[in-house]
This record gives sequence, C-alpha cells and structure tokens, in this order.
Amino acid sequence: MKLGRLAAVLAAALVFASMPATAQITLRPAYGENTLLGPLKAHGAVIWNHGRSVDSEDSEAPTPLYMRTFREAGWDVFRVDRMRASDTLPNSSRALAGYSDSLKTRGYRQVVLTGQSFGAFISLMAAGQTDRVDAVVGTAPAAYGNFTEAYDSYRENAGQLWPILRNVRSARVMLFFFHGDDFDPGGRGEPARGILAARGLDHLVVDQPAQLVGHGAANTGLFVRRFAGCIVRFAEAPPRAGDPPCDESWGRTPSNELLQAALPGSASAGGSQATSMIRPFVGLWYGTYINGREVALAVDGTDGDSITADYVLGPGVDPEQKFERVRRKGRIENGELVFDENGRNVLRYRLRPDGRMTATWLDKGGKGRLDTVLRLVN
Repeated sequence: MKLGRLAAVLAAALVFASMPATAQITLRPAYGENTLLGPLKAHGAVIWNHGRSVDSEDSEAPTPLYMRTFREAGWDVFRVDRMRASDTLPNSSRALAGYSDSLKTRGYRQVVLTGQSFGAFISLMAAGQTDRVDAVVGTAPAAYGNFTEAYDSYRENAGQLWPILRNVRSARVMLFFFHGDDFDPGGRGEPARGILAARGLDHLVVDQPAQLVGHGAANTGLFVRRFAGCIVRFAEAPPRAGDPPCDESWGRTPSNELLQAALPGSASAGGSQATSMIRPFVGLWYGTYINGREVALAVDGTDGDSITADYVLGPGVDPEQKFERVRRKGRIENGELVFDENGRNVLRYRLRPDGRMTATWLDKGGKGRLDTVLRLVN
C-alpha cells in the first residue's frame, strides 16, 4: 500500500474510532421519510435489525421482503444500521433499547423489534433492557459463527440464547429456526418454548418450517407468502384461540387463477416408445418456488417427436413478477423431461420414487437456478 493511501486509511480509522458508538448505530426510516405516518396515525413502529458479517457491512443489506407487509398494514417501518467497528452485542442492544424508548416517548402506541441472525440476538437483548418493547420477531438468531467457520463457538448460538430469553422483560416473542441453517446447532425450538412459557410471555416458535432452508430463509418470497401475515398479527396483539394458523395455507393447493390456466388437455394415446416413456409425466404438476411464486407444469402429450406442455408461473411478491403462461416443447433425455428451446430458460424434470417430481429452472444465461418438488394434481 502506498504511504499516502496508508496515511489516509489510518486517519480515517482514528476519526472513526473517536466517534461515539451511538453515532455508528443509527435509526432511519426503512423506506424513506415520506413513507412515515407518524405516531398518531401509525399502528406502531417496527425496527428491523440486520445481521453481522466479518468481512462486509451488513448495514448495506436490503430490508427483507416481509417488512413491506408492516408498511402495508399501517406501521411505520424503521431500521437500525450498525457499522461493524462498534457492532457488539452490548453496544448495539443498548442503542436499540434507547431507540425503542425514544419511539415510545414520541407517542408510538407499540414498538416492535425484528431482526435476522445477529439482529435477532440484539433485538431480544434490547427487550431485556427496557419495558417499552411490545414484541420481538427473531429469524435465525445467531451471534457466534457457523459450523463451517466457527465450530468451536457456534454452539453458543444455543447456549447464549437461553439466558437472553430468560431476561426478556415483558415483550411477546416470536422466533423462527430453519432446517439446514449452518449457524443453528439444532434442537432450539422446544427449549425456547419452555423458557418463554416459564416466563409467562406470549410467544410463537416456528421450528423448521417445510421448504424454507438455510440461514437466509426469512429473506425469501416463500417466507413472505407463508408467514408475513402471521408476523404482523403477532406484532399487533398476543396470540388468541381461534387465530388462523401461523403457517399459511398458501402453496399447498393451486390458486384458481393458476389452475384455470394450467389444466392440461388430453394426452396423446399411442403405442410408440416415446409415448410410453412420457406417460408417467402426463398430467398437472404443482408446487412453489423459494421466491414465492406458484409453478405448474401441464404435460399433455406429444407433438411428433416433441413433448408438449404448458409452463405456468403465478405472480411474485414483487409487482414486476407478473403471471406467466408459455407453451413449451421438450424431450426425454436420460430419464429426464427436458425443455431447452433456443432463447428460453431451461426446464428439467425427473420423477421420484415417492410419486413426486423434482423440478429445476435454469436461467438461459446461466445466472440463476431454482429447484423445487412438484406433486401431481390430477
């Protein structure tokens, strides 16, 4: 490194180090000042708290998709951005508790903290430092590394979570633990329920929900579809008997729009080898992608040497993700049903022993991939 560059870096580091911790931990509107309703009109204030990375500033991470549901429900949505240099559990939780007190003082009827990973830890800790937090929603709570890079410490993501839960003063607590999360030592669902029940705190613990896999599962469209409504209900009031199930039914059966567009025609009836090979694929197959879109493949037979099907996508959680229906022609290749027409995204399907079908979508430019499992509807 050149001396001039080194001097500049050192000077910046000295200035940064001299800043008070609170100056490096800032509260701001998640969607801009003009989106705020104010304490008198909003249902409440909700603060999202990002995770923490070793080699990047997570303050640059986008606000997760499910937070839009709060805004649509009439909440003022904030986020706390934390610079890594001061982002420790004590510093950040103390600052977050202070911001929670400030929002209540400004007149917000409810203050809810949401957080991912490290952000979930500090949200729970802040709820142990003030009585002015009404609810906490924590997804994939972690602060001690993962199995791969921090094997000696990652079990503390469980061990240190228990005393934090025992210290929550009065907030109701909602937690999500995901299958295949490299930061999760496993088995955290039942102990968390037991601690919160013993403390007499209203709570919901969602442990390893189906199809949502990995540390970042809460950032997906599928998470929004299935849990965003439940999260907002929990933020607004304690759970009550008769509430709708938290794990929404979305994606379990095809929507009417998708079903009407995807109903297959009659399969070709012939004795050729091609027809015999395709017969197990014929019908309407249905599932969902992790991005929160329904998907259907309606295989209706053969057209000469080609296999014909309608590929249907439901609308996504982003407005630009519109309903789609396209006619595709494919072939059987090494036991797989493959659609790879020129200029189109590649679709690959393989039958499973359990009667379902694995489905893979590949971007034609090689920039993306989606995998899911479809079931036969008819």
